[in-house]
Amino acid sequence: MRHNKAVNHLGRTSSHRKALMANMATSLILKKRIFTTVAKAKALRTYVEPLITKTKEDNTNNRRTVFSYLQDKAAVAELFRDIAPKVASRPGGYTRILKTGTRLGDNAEMCLIELVDFNESYMQNKGEKKAKTTRRRRSTGRKKAEVEEAVVGPEIEAKAENKE
Repeated sequence: MRHNKAVNHLGRTSSHRKALMANMATSLILKKRIFTTVAKAKALRTYVEPLITKTKEDNTNNRRTVFSYLQDKAAVAELFRDIAPKVASRPGGYTRILKTGTRLGDNAEMCLIELVDFNESYMQNKGEKKAKTTRRRRSTGRKKAEVEEAVVGPEIEAKAENKE
């Protein structure tokens, strides 16, 4: 049983896992989306979301804390300069995982992990709402009566004229 085993070790040692998470977090921050396995994406989400939360308050201590995790000045600068203002009003949930199928070689589940506020195409579709259109048509009873009147009416008149 795996009671209280919150961390997925990903088959790596502690130092290797820390380096992997730091590199993936840096790539996610700089590129805004990366393509990886589902297991790594779920582990990355728990790693990077607390860092993004720390960027909401820009002070020296938070910058040093985030730098100790990422070890990349460019990523820290990008995080505090560009990402923090966009996520300031969001109360968590900064990343989105979109499953894309399986990898050809080993059948591993693959996905795309992205920062939520930086997908312009998704945001445009979300902002635009189609005007609600209703399709109206006549009730069947009224339509049948009109059809019978249109078709049967002239035939009855023609028969009446022929009889006279």
